[in-house]
Amino acid sequence: MLAVMLVSCNSVPEGFRQIKPDILKDKIAGGWAGKMIGVTYGAPTEFRAEGRIYSDTISWKPADIKGSIWQDDLYVQLTFLMSMDKFGIDAPSKKFQEMFAKAGYPLWHANMMARKNYFDSIFAPLSGDPRYNIHADDIDFQIEADYIGFMCPGMPRKADEIAGRIGHIMNYGDGVYGGMFVAGLYSAAFFENDISKIILKALGSIPGQSDYAKIVRDVILLHNRFPGDWKAAWKEIQDKWGNVDICGAGDNFNIDAKLNGAFIVIGLLYGEGDPMKTLEITARCGQDSDCNPSNAMAVLGVLKGFSNLPEFMKKGVSDVADSVFINTTYSFNKAVTATYNYATGLIKENGGEVKEKIILVKEQSPEMPPLEVSFPNLVFDKSIPVSDVASWKISGSWDKMLKGKKISSGKYDQLVAARKGSELELTFEGTGISLNGNWVKDGGIAEIFLDGKSDRTADTYYHFSGQEHYNISIWHVFGLQPGKHKVRLMVKGEKRAESAGTNISIDDAIIFRTAPKADETYKFSFE
Repeated sequence: MLAVMLVSCNSVPEGFRQIKPDILKDKIAGGWAGKMIGVTYGAPTEFRAEGRIYSDTISWKPADIKGSIWQDDLYVQLTFLMSMDKFGIDAPSKKFQEMFAKAGYPLWHANMMARKNYFDSIFAPLSGDPRYNIHADDIDFQIEADYIGFMCPGMPRKADEIAGRIGHIMNYGDGVYGGMFVAGLYSAAFFENDISKIILKALGSIPGQSDYAKIVRDVILLHNRFPGDWKAAWKEIQDKWGNVDICGAGDNFNIDAKLNGAFIVIGLLYGEGDPMKTLEITARCGQDSDCNPSNAMAVLGVLKGFSNLPEFMKKGVSDVADSVFINTTYSFNKAVTATYNYATGLIKENGGEVKEKIILVKEQSPEMPPLEVSFPNLVFDKSIPVSDVASWKISGSWDKMLKGKKISSGKYDQLVAARKGSELELTFEGTGISLNGNWVKDGGIAEIFLDGKSDRTADTYYHFSGQEHYNISIWHVFGLQPGKHKVRLMVKGEKRAESAGTNISIDDAIIFRTAPKADETYKFSFE
């Protein structure tokens, strides 16, 4: 009664934030619109600049927003929204994993591994655990957590609770923190107009000791040092953090959540609230440069609200507002309405009030989750291709392959065997290893031995949604004691029922060693 009386007197009860229903819905619409705008703006640049600034012309027009209907940045997370509709917002994470594992679209990286794990009976949270998912720190959850922030206005603690259940389906550690951080950005942007303050509030949603938090603080420091030169800040971040990706170890390709998250923050800080400037800077930072401007623009969308976006952007979204995103039952308009309904429900469940003309959100302080580190002090050492005959011991019936074709002699880049008992053996020195090969429709099962003991089997069948994967980790282990280790792979000549064969393909082994991460050793140029 007291709260109602105070609201009627145009004052806000202590510990609450006030927002009108139409403004809340407008901000949610702005968030979804920002996703659509940003992903289509950056789509032509995606991974065109790896370890460098994208310098080519970016040609984008509002009509391009139609392309968002086919973007995984939208349809994957809308699958999770559909899971909420079917099973409830508090459903076990296995239910969410099941629905997207069985969805009829291709997946990559951590999502792909979570799907594979589901069909290998490895369920959340183990499906995102680094023991079973070498992509644990990848960007996947970061680009799929938007709806969580959109439905948790001013409620970062609730956002983290939902994100913890969903994020561990495909990620762990910094990979989960990426989703928590962007959800925290949206949660704060409903009631805060200062971008710097929004970023600081979102940092409260993740452990301060995490590498993700460290890289965001680095961007803030660099923005203070180079307030008018985003390229100088980018270079310092690239030099310090550009080579700590495990998934893309030894390559300029970097899909690590924290590096791409840093590019979101660079775009937000240097974009200074201007939509086009924010889009351009975020995209030109490179790497996953459709996902990053999509997140950055969605933050501005929540901050400004759909009604305050530039007219040409609003028109581009409105023109496709009733078009259904592929692989889903959702359009933009339907997603906005559903998210608003979830938001008002969560507001009430968390001590707030929803009235016809005013909504009171009970303020929440974020509660940092426990620290998780996917790959502590692990760095790339070298690659050992199977063509390195001095390193690999080969026995049994292995075919030599070159660019996917069987050869009888000469240079080769892959070995393939289907017959039971065929073996490969490698002695290496390091603290981690990944065996790379193929996941294919005729993939079979191999048993992996580490230092003389059976570690686990590797099932290399993959033909979900007609998709196959090449030069991918089929087995990995980290956290070994420093020194020499021996890995032996034995072809079992067995397969799962769906597979068309028992083939095992091996390209190379990636060796890792223990060494300090960049954040512990690197100093900026001005330090």
